[in-house]
Amino acid sequence: MTLPCQDNGLADALESWLIHLAAEHKSKDTIRTYEASARALLKWCAAEGRPAVLDRPTVAAFLAALLTSRSAATANIRFRSLRRFAGWMADEDLAGPNALAGMKPPKLDKKIVPKLTDGDLKALLRACDGKRLCDRRDEAIVRLAAEAICRAEELLACETDDVDMRRFVVDIRRGKGGRGRKIPFGAETGRALDRYLRLRKAYAKPNVAAFWVTAQGRPLGYAGLYTGLRRRAERAGVKHFHPHRLRHTGASRWLDAGGSEGGLMRVAGWSSRDMLTRYVEDTAQERAIKEARGLGLGDI
Repeated sequence: MTLPCQDNGLADALESWLIHLAAEHKSKDTIRTYEASARALLKWCAAEGRPAVLDRPTVAAFLAALLTSRSAATANIRFRSLRRFAGWMADEDLAGPNALAGMKPPKLDKKIVPKLTDGDLKALLRACDGKRLCDRRDEAIVRLAAEAICRAEELLACETDDVDMRRFVVDIRRGKGGRGRKIPFGAETGRALDRYLRLRKAYAKPNVAAFWVTAQGRPLGYAGLYTGLRRRAERAGVKHFHPHRLRHTGASRWLDAGGSEGGLMRVAGWSSRDMLTRYVEDTAQERAIKEARGLGLGDI
């Protein structure tokens, strides 16, 4: 029998859904995003005095209201989360068929994230010069993130056993989507990591397995990473810096150096070519011009 899911029923279903998501080993960030989207809908329905249901009219009105104050990207995330929620409820016989299954998400603005130039990278690394733990750590993070093309969250999740200093490989045990992979790094990054590790031994508390630590010996969190690298970027004169630009930079540099698209997708942890296109959009035209000149099609 199909059960109605209105008002408190939808809130109760959400609590159950969160349990199922945890059982499916979804990442904490993913679960937080799904929960935030569902609770945003519940809050909006309560404020509007309308039943909390996952049907097209309700969700469309919710997204329209959301777009008046938030970005299309946020509305897109909210919609995709709610569509998954509706699908789960249908599978669990908590509602009828998923009414959101064929509904299109809000169209995203196409934003191009520019890569850091070689000059930017060198300036950023110079801004990390020093012999303190934070100096050695930040240099190693910049080098590894830009070369290994890993996400900040993946870096922060690394433990000491995940970094093989003999083979120059980092083991990402659980990346986005639950997929693990191994990512290589070169000699310069290896040297930076070795310098950091020598200092880490003197700072890390005995029970801390996290690879990246603070001067207090605790695991480095995203806030600390973000704040620290932003300060380095300001000192280096690199404008509009965000840690994620290092990943975009690494992807573009890979292709600029002649690396294959398939190899880049494997190292970066992408299963879709859409992600490849998105990350290297800023330099795609430059590579196309360079390729065209190399082909010499006008030499007749």
